[in-house]
Amino acid sequence: MPLQGSLRIERMCQLAQVSRAGFYRCLKGRAGIKEEMEVRSQIQEIAVEHRRRYGYRRITAELPRRGMVVNHKRVLRIMREDSLISAHPGTLFGTNFT
Repeated sequence: MPLQGSLRIERMCQLAQVSRAGFYRCLKGRAGIKEEMEVRSQIQEIAVEHRRRYGYRRITAELPRRGMVVNHKRVLRIMREDSLISAHPGTLFGTNFT
């Protein structure tokens, strides 16, 4: 957080006419966006390294090895949003070649 001088957070919020809860909610939101982008970047990197053959379960298992603990549902959501869901060769285009 940038230097705030001698003023406390409470006093700065009074001067700016914002609630302390709103200030901290905004502060948390910024950190959340940065963390979301870092997770998204790691997921994309893993998917590209393995030529999009890794599904969300394997990517979820790989993330702790890289120092990130992420829920499998979050990984699946991000992969869907970024169109990184792997296509199985037998189910490509709705046909079954087996």
